[in-house]
Amino acid sequence: MGKSHFFNIKMAIQARTEFASALNQVCSERGIEPEVVIDSIKQAILAAYRKDFGEPEGITVDLNPETGEVVLTRDKKNVTPSGFGRIAAQTAKQVILQKIREAEKNAVLSEYSSKIGTIISGLVQRISGPIVTVSLGKAEAIMPPGEQSQNEKYMVNQRLKFYVVGIKEGNRGEEIIVSRAANGLLEGLFRQEVPEIASGAVEVKVIAREAGSRSKIAVFSNQMGVDPVGSCVGQKGVRVQAVINELGDEKIDVISYQEDPVEFIKAALSPAKDLSVKIVEKEKTADVTVADDQLSLAIGREGQNVRLAAKLTGYKIDIKGKSGTPKEVEEKERKAQEEAKIALGVEKGTVEKKAKKEDTKQNVQSADDQSQAVSQNQQSQINKTQKKVELPAQEEPKKLAAPEKSKSENSEASRKSR
Repeated sequence: MGKSHFFNIKMAIQARTEFASALNQVCSERGIEPEVVIDSIKQAILAAYRKDFGEPEGITVDLNPETGEVVLTRDKKNVTPSGFGRIAAQTAKQVILQKIREAEKNAVLSEYSSKIGTIISGLVQRISGPIVTVSLGKAEAIMPPGEQSQNEKYMVNQRLKFYVVGIKEGNRGEEIIVSRAANGLLEGLFRQEVPEIASGAVEVKVIAREAGSRSKIAVFSNQMGVDPVGSCVGQKGVRVQAVINELGDEKIDVISYQEDPVEFIKAALSPAKDLSVKIVEKEKTADVTVADDQLSLAIGREGQNVRLAAKLTGYKIDIKGKSGTPKEVEEKERKAQEEAKIALGVEKGTVEKKAKKEDTKQNVQSADDQSQAVSQNQQSQINKTQKKVELPAQEEPKKLAAPEKSKSENSEASRKSR
């Protein structure tokens, strides 16, 4: 009897310790009062009662915060169903575990909320259609299609650097959003590679980027003796090349920021040179005139250079050559080539005729060479054949033995001699 009583006391102390420790853990990690967690457990117990025994009208849940014992009362009478204690204990356990998971998730989200706007390293964990899930170690992040670089192909277990955009509400609650297309990624990579940017000696003023293809970054420095462009490029281009390698060979133009919008537009349109810029400040427009031989450089492939320059400077740029618009310049260049040919006495028809004559001569010459080669081959074959035929004639002729006479012929010859 004494042993049984001691065993019951031990189990009660253990139950009280487990429930109280779990409750204290949830409250301390979440930073909330124990009454809030107990109230959540009571609501879960009523939901469990409703599922198995019907609507709990007038029923009150009494929960002992020390032992975790649950009693259901109605009009101060105990109406706890038989065996409901086990259901209540399981429900309380589930609520506490859920609170613990929420506490852990919130702690992780709180940690990464302080990393918004920074660069972190991650591993591509899975690819579900257009959505890329990235493992950050303690947490998972989502990279939606709009935050992905155009020319990059992602693979599972691929380690990359990502820009933390923020924490947003998603299908599974709050989710960490990362990016490979944000301008902040480019700036963060330069900050890691260029000590002058990290120390504040060089400042990144503005970035225009078409992720995966080409970017322009304008840098500035107030300190004497500090070359902002040279600092970002590095000796033999080692610093900017490290950033290019991380971004999948994305082309990067580093230019010097200018307070004067005219000079800034000229720098933004590099590598084109000898530019004439007229701006209308109120309308934020710029008319740029460039030498005809620099027009294609200023415009760029499919207009990319002038498009990025417009994003960088904030001006709408209208560009043309000294001879007119790009189409007019192209037409004038074609006419100039035709006039040069005429001036040299080399007309198009003459050139074509000469080319045809040359082709005909070459064809005839090649045909003669082929026929000559064929005749030589035939002659060599004939000579070989003659040698093979004449070879037996050089041997001495063999003497042929006279054929033996038959017996009848011998008898006839003997009669005639008689």
